[in-house]
Amino acid sequence: MRGLIAGSWLAGCTLLAASTLSYGEETGGWKAGTARADITPTEPVWMAGYASRTHEADDTLLPLFVKALALQDAAGRKALIVTSDTLGFPKDMAERLRARFKDSLGLEREQVILNGSHTHSGPVLRDSLYFIYPLDEARIRAIERYSAQFEDRIVACVGEALDAMVPARLSAANGVVRFAVNRRNNREAEILDTHDLKGPVDHAVPVLKVAREDGSLLAVLFGYACHATTLDICRWSGDYPGFAQVELEAAHPGLTALFFAGCGADQNPLPRRTIALARQYGRELAASVECALDDPMTPLDAKMDLKQTEVELALTPAPSRETLTALAQSDSPWQVRAAKAFLADLDTGKALATSYRYPVYVWRLGGQLVVALGGEVVVDYAVAIKQALGRDTFVMGYSNDVMSYIPSVRVLREGGYEGATAQMAYGLPSVWTEDIEPRIMNAVRELAGNTK
Repeated sequence: MRGLIAGSWLAGCTLLAASTLSYGEETGGWKAGTARADITPTEPVWMAGYASRTHEADDTLLPLFVKALALQDAAGRKALIVTSDTLGFPKDMAERLRARFKDSLGLEREQVILNGSHTHSGPVLRDSLYFIYPLDEARIRAIERYSAQFEDRIVACVGEALDAMVPARLSAANGVVRFAVNRRNNREAEILDTHDLKGPVDHAVPVLKVAREDGSLLAVLFGYACHATTLDICRWSGDYPGFAQVELEAAHPGLTALFFAGCGADQNPLPRRTIALARQYGRELAASVECALDDPMTPLDAKMDLKQTEVELALTPAPSRETLTALAQSDSPWQVRAAKAFLADLDTGKALATSYRYPVYVWRLGGQLVVALGGEVVVDYAVAIKQALGRDTFVMGYSNDVMSYIPSVRVLREGGYEGATAQMAYGLPSVWTEDIEPRIMNAVRELAGNTK
């Protein structure tokens, strides 16, 4: 299988060379453990991501999984990365999970990163994006039952990963794959006739290799900055990230492959909308990971520094009651639901939100910087962070909380779905103020400067 992957896909693969770290023998001192749990719903549950769906999932294309990677450095410090075939972790769910991790496992907030692949072929989770979907009480109860089971399985999975830790060696590199297209600057309907793609992209494939002492692969953590929206059918799957993980695990028995979503909020896999394309993109992504694994990687010393903070992001003034009343009579079903919910808050004396506390994480695993941002982050942030901290930096989006789209100043001024419209879908009454980008970037720089 691995030979087939190499022969089919590696011809165009290149590696982004490390600019600040030297190559050499991998260093020991780490411990690592992995675990997984099947989270495919067993009863009908509404699917997340698209407002246009008219019924629950009716079949499974690929089983859905939550996976955990537990790490421990030479000083006994632990870190945990949880990935899942879901749209992302809503704030309230993430807070409940963190509380359980602390109570039962002694893990503090900065020691845990929760990341959703942002597949649009996974289940709706409770307290997330209810405005988008036509949910009655029975459907909401089904989502709540599923979500409770989902949280229990995550906690159990994390415990298993910590219990399974064995001596390990870590190394890192960046591959590249090019199917992500800036969807704001290129029309999907014209993509096959477009020869001059426009707009910023991040085609890097960050790869963290976790090997056992005998050199065999224990885990591979990898990411990509692109929406997992190849498919819009009513069948459960992890979309192209799911196919990529299946491909890697088939090529390396005993491996746990974990995917994280990067800053791909304004990036789509194009063309799209067929299973064949989802499988193709998964194979391309897996081939890029294989390329990184086959070429020299940067060994990581067994020490880590884990930092996190929250940044207060301001919202522009909320729309007036008159504006909300007009929106409640519009032709958009989800905007009608959102406007009615805001009006109900006003009727009960509840003030609409004026700001939001936004999570920023910066980890250093040996010499490898990892930045994890909450929300649906546009690609401009990955570009800016790599310019500031080095092009080999791993940048994750959709981490620890998915509260809305996170536009750059450029996207905010341009408006459109990512810059403005999507805010109400997430339950925020207005758009971000223009200091959003410098506030987030300042927090990243400050945390990175404080890590060693």
